[in-house]
Amino acid sequence: MTRTLPDHLAHERHLTGRAAWLRAGVLGANDGLISTASLMVGVAAADSHRSVILIAGFAGLTAGALAMAAGAYVSVSSQRDTELADLERERSELATSPDTERDELAAIYRGRGLTAELADRVADELSQLDRLQIHARDELGFDITALAKPVQASLVSALSFITGAILSPSSSSCSPPPRSASRPPLPSLSSGSSHSAPRAPALAGHPNSAQQSGSSSAERSRYSSPSASVA
Repeated sequence: MTRTLPDHLAHERHLTGRAAWLRAGVLGANDGLISTASLMVGVAAADSHRSVILIAGFAGLTAGALAMAAGAYVSVSSQRDTELADLERERSELATSPDTERDELAAIYRGRGLTAELADRVADELSQLDRLQIHARDELGFDITALAKPVQASLVSALSFITGAILSPSSSSCSPPPRSASRPPLPSLSSGSSHSAPRAPALAGHPNSAQQSGSSSAERSRYSSPSASVA
């Protein structure tokens, strides 16, 4: 059955808007998990007292979260500054050379397959609207209503780092005293990696994410089973 346009739009969901914060979130969570666990393993090799290992873990968590937040803010701010500089340059060109900019817009549409006559008509029609927004989208390749967001990237990076990093100190504080110095964070590292890996495709809206997650769970159960043996 063919759906009407309103019904189609209501059911159609595009998830590319998640790309920016999802990328920062996945990077932060994996960085927090691996770096904190590695730090705790290194400290445990020198001193196996639980309090020392936990202090190192929480110190690494705090330092890493602040570093991720600052790094994300600075890097995304650079991207936003570049976008704003391009917009300012385009605004100046639209004010000083409107006809040339209109011809440039028509050339872009001809390059996309429109006839010369239709490209000129489209350029003329769109030039009656918000010219800066049109040129930013078709000439510069970005939407002026969706510029880079440094604060969002900073918060997502810090929170995701904390989410990944907290697994190692938590598992070490709740587990029985280890027999060897290198054991405390390793279960959280393998468990956290195996559980976080299927989450990114699901958040990104991958159509097979549920099936992949089920397969991953089955594999984890298979290899973690006491009856599993190595040939």
